[in-house]
Amino acid sequence: MEIVLIGNNAQLIRSFHAVGERIYENDLYYIKPIQSELEAVFNPQKNNSFKKGEAVRFLLLGEDNRTAVGRIAAFYQDKAGKRRGSWGFFECENNVSYAQALIASAEKWLKEKGCVSAQAPVNFGSRDRFWGLWISGSRRPSYQENYHPGYYRDLIENAGYALEIEQTTYEIDRENFQMKRFKKIAARTFGNEAYEYRILDFSCIDSFALDFVEVYNQAWAFHEDFEPLELQAIQKQFRKMKAAMLPELGVFAYHENRPIGFFISILELNEVFKDFDGQLGLWNKLLFLLRRNSIQTARGIIFGIVPKYQNKGIEAGLIMKSHDALSKISRFKRIELSWIGDFNPKMISMLNALGAQLIKTHHTYLKIFS
Repeated sequence: MEIVLIGNNAQLIRSFHAVGERIYENDLYYIKPIQSELEAVFNPQKNNSFKKGEAVRFLLLGEDNRTAVGRIAAFYQDKAGKRRGSWGFFECENNVSYAQALIASAEKWLKEKGCVSAQAPVNFGSRDRFWGLWISGSRRPSYQENYHPGYYRDLIENAGYALEIEQTTYEIDRENFQMKRFKKIAARTFGNEAYEYRILDFSCIDSFALDFVEVYNQAWAFHEDFEPLELQAIQKQFRKMKAAMLPELGVFAYHENRPIGFFISILELNEVFKDFDGQLGLWNKLLFLLRRNSIQTARGIIFGIVPKYQNKGIEAGLIMKSHDALSKISRFKRIELSWIGDFNPKMISMLNALGAQLIKTHHTYLKIFS
């Protein structure tokens, strides 16, 4: 066996992707991620995480020292005065020795960079994509959602990693949606003129981006590695998301005209991308535009409420308004609410009580280096 540092070697990069293709070649549940989007994670020109961090990729060659049998990426970011070590994009044959060699290589590099722990398997970037180990699911993986064989859990846990966060995905569909219960909870704000809900207006997108930043920087301030968002970066991201959204997929809450919450969803792009074999060239982009209006699922990617307004019915109000807006578009059948962490039991309790169905579970692991 041999561990190889990939760097910018084009042939090794192709092998990096080929490992995943081989692992899942007989898995009918798997949807191949868009290759150019994976590569963007490791491109300093496209990933702002490189401004405060670094990333490397390793390839494991098998006994013949030619065939790639596993891969891993290691990375760190300096956040809130601390260096956060992580690894992800792990793919490996069902072989304990292979997994140990890959994980040990990632850990060695992280230790050399001054990291005292590793979070895994995660993204070198935002949490709403490529984050966590797939544990179970009754639906195929969504756009930019990690999916893995069942044996990965044993490989990771046997390497000394303990559960840090259980992240769940819930689904609200038309049949099970408890409309009366939602209305009852949301009525606390619907009946109060001081509260208002607004649907995203693309003609005022910079204004909504400003409101998003204001809410986010209050709602996420309690997180240990919190860093304030920059308005310019979010404005750019909102414009990029436009092709994957409809106005109805962005709902904002206000109290006395100040932003206090949001629920942002995107189209479940994998309903179309599943047929693209991981490629998004010009022809597939044209096919996407033609098929875009056939997508039946919205995928909630971020949900935030200013702390002083939590548990006042805003949560139900945002979901209710999103459901009402989407119900006017007949093709939509369901909304996914992804990344509900086990550190938010009130949200989980509300979703269970109101008829949302648990459809996927991911685990985020942590290992403290001795």
